[in-house]
Amino acid sequence: MSEELVEREIAAEQAFVDRVYRQLEVSAKAAQELAKEGHSRGRLGHEGGLVERDAMVFQAARRIAQLDAAHEGLVFGRLDMLPELDPAPRYIGRIGLRDDDRDSLLIDWRAPAAAVFYQATAAEPQRVVRRRVLRAAGREVVGVEDELLDAEVETELPIIGEGALMAQLSRARDRSMHSIVATIQAEQDKAIRAPGRGVVSISGGPGTGKTVVALHRAAYLLYTDRRRYETGGVLVVGPSGVFMRYIERVLPSLGETAVALRSLGEVVDGVRATRHDEPAVADVKGSAAMAELVRRTARQQAPGSPTEFRIFWRDDTIVLTRGQLGTIRRSLMSQGRRNRQLPRVVGTLLDAMWRQVRGERGRDRGREAFDDDMMGDQAFLDFAAGWWPPLDATEVFDWLRDPDFLARVGDGVVGPEEQRLLAKSWANVSEGAQDFSVEDIPLLDELRYAIGDVPARTDDEAELGDTGLLDGGIDMQELFTAADREFAPTGRAWAPPTHRIEDDPFAHVLIDEAQDLTPMQWRMVGRRGRSASWTIVGDPAQSSWPVPAESAAARAAALEGKELHEFHLSTNYRNSAEIYAHAAAYAERVGLDVDLPTAVRSTGVDPVVRTGVADLEAATREAVASIAGQVAGTVGIVVPAARRSEVNAWLASWPEHADDAAGARAAVDSTVTPSGEDRIVVLTGLDTKGLEFDGIVVVRPQEIEDESVTGRATLYVVLTRATQLLTTLG
Repeated sequence: MSEELVEREIAAEQAFVDRVYRQLEVSAKAAQELAKEGHSRGRLGHEGGLVERDAMVFQAARRIAQLDAAHEGLVFGRLDMLPELDPAPRYIGRIGLRDDDRDSLLIDWRAPAAAVFYQATAAEPQRVVRRRVLRAAGREVVGVEDELLDAEVETELPIIGEGALMAQLSRARDRSMHSIVATIQAEQDKAIRAPGRGVVSISGGPGTGKTVVALHRAAYLLYTDRRRYETGGVLVVGPSGVFMRYIERVLPSLGETAVALRSLGEVVDGVRATRHDEPAVADVKGSAAMAELVRRTARQQAPGSPTEFRIFWRDDTIVLTRGQLGTIRRSLMSQGRRNRQLPRVVGTLLDAMWRQVRGERGRDRGREAFDDDMMGDQAFLDFAAGWWPPLDATEVFDWLRDPDFLARVGDGVVGPEEQRLLAKSWANVSEGAQDFSVEDIPLLDELRYAIGDVPARTDDEAELGDTGLLDGGIDMQELFTAADREFAPTGRAWAPPTHRIEDDPFAHVLIDEAQDLTPMQWRMVGRRGRSASWTIVGDPAQSSWPVPAESAAARAAALEGKELHEFHLSTNYRNSAEIYAHAAAYAERVGLDVDLPTAVRSTGVDPVVRTGVADLEAATREAVASIAGQVAGTVGIVVPAARRSEVNAWLASWPEHADDAAGARAAVDSTVTPSGEDRIVVLTGLDTKGLEFDGIVVVRPQEIEDESVTGRATLYVVLTRATQLLTTLG
């Protein structure tokens, strides 16, 4: 193949791409004009103009955002069909565009007309003669990769390159995941375009593209039923903040911005946790037993609240004893969540007190006079407000920091050793400090649902609350103000929630690395998708949860009643065959029941395994410098959790300019990835979930394996993160 031919083909494609970008600018100007016109409608002076303004401005803003997000790699595919079917080529891109005559210029990758781009194969070409992928840097076409799908057709179309898929696999990795719309394979495309209802489960071994397929599915669903999914929202949940930053550019690059991306520490509105508990503590907090412990906690009397009330009225001494108050509390709890019972509290107390009125003077005055007197008595009002205050979840969570309280609610639910671990994990956190771990977040969410929201006021109640007392003497204005403080920035860094807990906010929920979710995390995520469709991605062999049956039961409860569509991906596109053979051999050696996908790419370079390393810092520095000198993308240093600070300190102290290769920090840290980010990152084994790097250096793999009962699965994950080079230092 001559360079002249390649240059000629690239130039021809560049001419078309230039035309598309010119049309993109025309569309952007049209959207901006629509926004201006919309704003002018708001000055018409009537409600209809305001409605038109809002609708037009919203549509214009959405289109502008879509056009802005599509600039990078806007055109990436071309289909040359059988001449008798369509003599003109069809171009595929991130969004759809029409020319000035309203003819299709660019087909949106999610449109049915584009499906053949992903589904056609040499075995079933589906009337496609040649499939071409355009590689671009910004607006410039830098290469093309062709596949001849129908070899029986006589054609003069040139076939250029090694094929789109292999070209994509050989590209350097940086610190962000990239869209693979140009290289989606047939088995992946089936999962992307699966039915929108029910649950789509995508399984497969490492490197099979599960994550990126799931994200493209989210974009596809938004395209095919935008009203449903954009109105209800799409929630994407991943294992860590590192992972979410890695994937956050994928959906915007596909033109979708109506998606909430949250790590497991960010699922609850207004609170964010990044630190993890040590494995033994995490195993306790994640267990299904914690749901009962939280339920008991929510039913307890608030510590420090009054346990008795005594008042003299007319001829009677009225006493509410601890036992009577306990009975009243249980009765109220039986009617629903704690905060939801606030309007009933005063009336229920007054009922119990009125039954103790025996004197003739009191009976003659009657119940209405009794209620009026009690509602005017400050002692009773203080008692009622103190005995059943509006509670927020963080306040109730603080109760568990008391070892005696924890022992009481944990009796028969978690054992003494588990209680000790819980108490230790919360002991050094000051009250109200909100220093939550990722494993605390599902417990906080469970508490929010157990205690409920403070009831919203009706218009009549609002009027009464502004002017006086309601429901037996509670100042409703103060009651709702107190409830609002649950989400106010009071030093706990709590932001206002977007939804009340009774809401079911999302139309679609996507869970990545689902095999790692604990039973409590499944309960947390399940609440946000009770009527949603789901996409669930995972590989059981990579699970870090030690009791799979318990997690499976929680997952089944979260998805109860939903139709299941299962898809399995069988090809490993990430690892070289040499790296995956090494990882698979480890899995077999330690007895992991793994799904073994077929690795389609070979580099001829085997992993480097060094044992008996004496000077660990020097060996790590040498290995990192060696890999950084051979690959263009990112290098990950994976360490046991206990060594992370130590290795980060090594990295910071390595000389910026050293004569020997081992000390060549300039080749390590000053060089950046294609996206402009630092190349080197230090991670724990769990941090690597869902990520990939050009090269990996694994420090003390045996210690990673020994960190937890699922350490073998974690180390297997680590060994499958590298695309090109792998070194282990044992």
